[in-house]
Amino acid sequence: MTTADNTQKSRGRLNDAVGTVISDKMDKTISVKIYRLVKHPRYSKYIRRTSVFKAHDETNQAKTGDKVRIYETRPMSKTKRWKLAEVIEKAGLVDQEANS
Repeated sequence: MTTADNTQKSRGRLNDAVGTVISDKMDKTISVKIYRLVKHPRYSKYIRRTSVFKAHDETNQAKTGDKVRIYETRPMSKTKRWKLAEVIEKAGLVDQEANS
């Protein structure tokens, strides 16, 4: 065997996205809403479009309203193709700090 056979192949750059959790009612699954700007072909104005992705949350740590980072992975179910990478900002902490 050569050394090239022993090295682990890199999977390349993983697609990731930052969005807001809109639902955490499922077990180990969250729904994340992602916003993106798309330029209108005729009027050249930018329009905000949304997408909703189901993401795997192994520890059920993300709650509704949290800002999270997710990354693309293998299909885990019929609609689940993403995994939770990190919780960037908790929803409840922002409200508590504003009241203090």
